[in-house]
Amino acid sequence: AALQALKRKKRYEKQLSQIDGTLSTIEFQREALENSHTNTEVLKNMGYAAKAMKKVHENMDLNKIDDLMQDITEQQDVAQEISDAISNRAAFGDEFDEDELMAELEELEQEELNKGMRDVRLPSVPSTSLPSRPGKLPASHFTFVMIKPCLKRVEDEDEMKQLASWAS
Repeated sequence: AALQALKRKKRYEKQLSQIDGTLSTIEFQREALENSHTNTEVLKNMGYAAKAMKKVHENMDLNKIDDLMQDITEQQDVAQEISDAISNRAAFGDEFDEDELMAELEELEQEELNKGMRDVRLPSVPSTSLPSRPGKLPASHFTFVMIKPCLKRVEDEDEMKQLASWAS
């Protein structure tokens, strides 16, 4: 009985596989029919569009279109000339020589600079005489004077390295 049940199970599995294949084929055919119908509708509509375009273009002449476009371009040029003429302000004797204006500006700048220089106050000269030999400076001053240029040189070298890395 178990052997018979196993054979029956195998037969059912084979039938199930066949039915599944048949359903897949039917589904594929259904999709193909739908695509065919869609393609037919698209082609029909494209035909209508082609006929409509042909009918619209029947009364159009390419030479007439070129002439029309040239007329439009000419009229746009005329409109631009009119617009330019209107937008340029009328020169009623108020034209100035650019070189004269630049010379006057430089003269005014020089006057302003001279005025600023008159107001500069210089420090007074010391009234005591300086010693003939320099005196002994404290060690801390000497160290600071020697270290400061070294620090400046290190900063300059770092900036040059950054500049070189940026440039490359």
